Amino acid sequence: MKAASAKRPAAALPLAEAVESLKKFDAPKFDQSVEVVMRLGIDSAQADQIVRGSIVLPNGIGKDQRVLVFAKGPAAKAAEEAGADYVGDEELAKKILGGWTDFDVCIAAPDMMKVVGPLGRVLGPRGLMPSPRAGTVTPDVAKTVSEYKAGKVEFRNEKGGNVQAPVGKLSFDTDKLVENIQAFVDRIISLKPTAAKGVYVRSAHISATMSPSVRIAV
Repeated sequence: MKAASAKRPAAALPLAEAVESLKKFDAPKFDQSVEVVMRLGIDSAQADQIVRGSIVLPNGIGKDQRVLVFAKGPAAKAAEEAGADYVGDEELAKKILGGWTDFDVCIAAPDMMKVVGPLGRVLGPRGLMPSPRAGTVTPDVAKTVSEYKAGKVEFRNEKGGNVQAPVGKLSFDTDKLVENIQAFVDRIISLKPTAAKGVYVRSAHISATMSPSVRIAV
């Protein structure tokens, strides 16, 4: 890390150059994930300045997300056909209340919220609780499953006004990483709250799992 930090560019770089710089750091043997973090000029304590949503990245994130769906009947069958890893109702809820959370995304049909509601104390702290605002409570569970399998990621600003998301693997071609990162940046810019004052995007950085960050020019 010390050696990599010594090579870290001091100035913000155009996106393609920043990705190339990230690839030049000495790397561990595994394929690192790449993440983008943006510091926003918002007041996170104000409900009308929350930046939250999701995006299907053009080139995926290089990881097969394990998707769990709460649904019954035709919706359950459609979720299975779309590639959901786990589909169920009350029995699945009991398993989660017992502490099982071996999945990355939780989706629910609206008529299943009576079953899902009590799971908030388990799923909430892990960021897995289905939400209409995030698009994970939906009547079209099959479409949502397909989107997450294709590389959809959710995001929400934290208390410091930062928003972040995985955008691929370091082994991706530079062009593919650039396309994913630019898509995420554009999505965040499009969600600028009307109540936010001053500079909206204060800074943006990319980093790999075990690397220093590189600042990108937005």
